[in-house]
Amino acid sequence: MTFTKIKTTKTPERLAGAEGNFYNPDKKTEPGMNERIRRLRKQSVETQESLSIERALITTKFYKENEGKYSAPVMRALNFLEICKQKTIYIGADELIVAERGPSPKSVPTFPELTCHSVDDFHVLNTRDQQRYTISQEDIDTYEHEVIPYWKGRTMRERIFSHVPKEWQAAYEAGVFTEFMEQRAPGHTALDGKIYRKGMLDFKKEINEHIQRLDFMNDPEATDKLEELKAMDISCDAAIVFAERHAALAEEMVEKETNPKRIEELKKIAEVCRRVPAHAPRNVWEAIQMYWFVHLGTVTELNGWDAMNPGHFDQHLQPFYEKEVAEGTLTRDEAKELISCFWIKVNNHPAPPKVGITARESGTFNDFTNINIGGVKADGSNGVSEVSYIMLEIIEDLHILQPGNSVHISAKTPDHFLNAACKVIRQGHGYPSVFNPDIYIQELMRQGKSLQDAREGGCSGCIEVGAFGKEAYLLTGYLNVPKVLEITLNNGIDPLTGKVAGIQTGDPREFKNYEELYDAFLKQLNFVVDQKVRVSNYIDQMFAKYAPAPFLSVVIEDCISKGKDYYNGGPRYNTSYIQCTGLGTITDSLSVLKKHVFEDKTFSMEILLNAISKNYDGEEALRQRIINRTPFFGNDDEIADSIALRVYDDLLAAIDGKPNVKGGQYHLNMLSTTCHVYFGKVLGATPNGRFSGKSISDGTSPSHGCDTHGPTNVIRSLGKLDQVKSGGTLLNLRFVPSLLKREKDVEKLGHLIRSYFTLGGHHIQFNIVDTATLLAAQACPEDYKDLMVRMAGYSDYFNDMNADLQQEIIDRTENEGF
Repeated sequence: MTFTKIKTTKTPERLAGAEGNFYNPDKKTEPGMNERIRRLRKQSVETQESLSIERALITTKFYKENEGKYSAPVMRALNFLEICKQKTIYIGADELIVAERGPSPKSVPTFPELTCHSVDDFHVLNTRDQQRYTISQEDIDTYEHEVIPYWKGRTMRERIFSHVPKEWQAAYEAGVFTEFMEQRAPGHTALDGKIYRKGMLDFKKEINEHIQRLDFMNDPEATDKLEELKAMDISCDAAIVFAERHAALAEEMVEKETNPKRIEELKKIAEVCRRVPAHAPRNVWEAIQMYWFVHLGTVTELNGWDAMNPGHFDQHLQPFYEKEVAEGTLTRDEAKELISCFWIKVNNHPAPPKVGITARESGTFNDFTNINIGGVKADGSNGVSEVSYIMLEIIEDLHILQPGNSVHISAKTPDHFLNAACKVIRQGHGYPSVFNPDIYIQELMRQGKSLQDAREGGCSGCIEVGAFGKEAYLLTGYLNVPKVLEITLNNGIDPLTGKVAGIQTGDPREFKNYEELYDAFLKQLNFVVDQKVRVSNYIDQMFAKYAPAPFLSVVIEDCISKGKDYYNGGPRYNTSYIQCTGLGTITDSLSVLKKHVFEDKTFSMEILLNAISKNYDGEEALRQRIINRTPFFGNDDEIADSIALRVYDDLLAAIDGKPNVKGGQYHLNMLSTTCHVYFGKVLGATPNGRFSGKSISDGTSPSHGCDTHGPTNVIRSLGKLDQVKSGGTLLNLRFVPSLLKREKDVEKLGHLIRSYFTLGGHHIQFNIVDTATLLAAQACPEDYKDLMVRMAGYSDYFNDMNADLQQEIIDRTENEGF
């Protein structure tokens, strides 16, 4: 277990300049299947991310002129329509799939009605070293004078923070938990197949049928339903207007184009944009463009966590692909080219940047679109098709940041597909991650979904699962579980600030046994969870009242039939997740307390608390005793694993089943994203020997360097958790590339995945990169500009990450065997 910077004399296994672990760095061609895709990829990768104030100006002007004239849903819909009418549209020279959220590729709008950036925020984003967003001084000045004054006191973020109780505020400021909706709108939505069967005109017909059925005599909600349905109808018009404008632009471009091939492509683009999203798609091209218009509509309306996801995109495209191939109207390469264009289009859309202190410390361009590949179909049969293999090829061909992607491996998935996925994984792009449908279908059914809806579900964002196209499954924020223990060991005080951050549970020096300590921890935990849930319910009501999403509601099942918004209980299922972070750190810390303080009495609570308060300064002998003579999680050790299981079960007891305000429930999710790094910064030294400020463990992964008995024992430890009771668990493993050099080694990786899933594992993902390569990339970033690593539920370019995140990857156990 090492927390100091690692040094190595080994030669990096990945060659400088190589685009993957087993690529030749001297090859002459850029990534991509043909010249068009290579040019589009090059433009996407090399274009600097920027901020556009266009949406903010349109929205601010519209609100100034119309505030108070309409109901909240209609106001939101008319604002969306105004954006679709006015925003700059773009069709690039080589593009086949068209439309951008901003005025050009890599340009992202702001959402002042939710979180209004300050002038200082813009300067920070424009100058920070990693994840920089450029913005001109002229735009900053315009924003300062035309946008910021109007939204002062009106933003959702200000509404939230002006009404939270002081106990919640104290815990939030101490880093006990985070709140998702103070930076973006609720989201985490994936679609099912309805948009490939219905167009916006079909939805409008359905909406108006439900308007006609409203019962104003007996239904007290009929008026509210009418306003919501009217807003949905307007939103459908907005999407059609947006597409028609692209058709008109393509037709204008035809008049100026001299290349006969491009003329025909532009005519086809115009034809496609006249067809979708007004009508249901008829072929692969139209199906991809249909989804893309819907995607852009949802992320233009509001900037939900996370970006919209197509769900099982290979399964949605499969019928179109097979029909066209059989008819001879589409070749495999033509389909691959269209899907490659879509892949690059997603990469053109960086995540909207955050505001306040988070703008300084947090950032990734990844907006968490997650393409689910493989898995099972609604009838339970194998979901792998030729389109699935095409997508795997594209992931390896392009190796770009977005979209995120995952393979879903059930007992029915062919070994050939798993092997193909493992060959992509070994290249070290951080993609794809791997999910177990056989487990998450059980998770979703346990939460009340039907079998068919559960089978059609999967992962949206990082590792959390839901019923695609039928559920609002919203992440409410991360819970710093080791921080709860720290506050317990300080009787309700945050030792880093000296302020009250919890409740008094007693002086830990007075605890007579481990059970008294653990009981105090549980009291603190339940207090914190209750604070979190109360405010999350309040925030949900605020979004339902002030920031509905009528366009998103159109494409989510039951919103139209209920006449209710996505944020107001409209979807068939409504789930709220609390993401618990640091299972390895809390387990190992409790293991130290149980064994050394209470059972073996190796040292007293006073001695340990004193060492922790000094960040182990002058206590290295004690720290080494802790590290080397304590059962730690991730080694198939019954003592440590039993503690992990107890903590996991008690997190479930504290969270699972609590009611939200939309007719659904709260559930547990074991996700960290990068928050385990932030949580480490606000956490002092911990009993397991971890230094103050260092990252805590991520997801359900073991603590850094503590899994000393190899990956097989890691999966055995995690297999003891009943993961069906969660809404997602995360396991990170890191291997040296040479471990996967041979074909039989790739097969072993597949066996490891199958074994973990047989034990009940929900998810697993890999970094295939050696420590020497990571250190070389730090020293010579220009030689490793394509190096991507798996951070948590997403991948990022290693040299776009700050030093803390880089070090967290380096500190993960480097496995040289299975």
